[in-house]
Amino acid sequence: MTPYTHRGYKACMSADLFSRPLFWVVVIAAIAVAAALLVFNRPQAGASALTNVSVQQLHEAAQAGALVLDVREPFEYAEGHVEGAVLVPLATVAARAGEFPKDEPVYVFCRTGNRSLQAAQTLVASGFSDVRNVEGGIVAWNAARLPVAR
Repeated sequence: MTPYTHRGYKACMSADLFSRPLFWVVVIAAIAVAAALLVFNRPQAGASALTNVSVQQLHEAAQAGALVLDVREPFEYAEGHVEGAVLVPLATVAARAGEFPKDEPVYVFCRTGNRSLQAAQTLVASGFSDVRNVEGGIVAWNAARLPVAR
């Protein structure tokens, strides 16, 4: 008897399979599990503690009194910064993280957005729940002709 002539093989591979209730129960259960995984494994809106924002969004937030951290060096800060920004050079962000509220939005910017992203990731790792990295940094701020404090 070859494997392909065995009675069980023929029964399994025949069109009768689709008429068996157990087959449809298994198919429906598999679809239900797949749908549940798609629905419940999606990231929830706002689940990320780190988001990127534009300089226009930073400008609006700064005018409303949001916490803004400038992670550039002191000489860069002196050349011009966002009004009300707190100078926290990148090298000191981890050590100074405890100075700021972890449950309020924190806007982080630098010259172009690279150092601020590093600082933002450090803040998230330190337990901050809403960190906003400003894309383009002070270069984009100046290009948008937004006000600079000196």
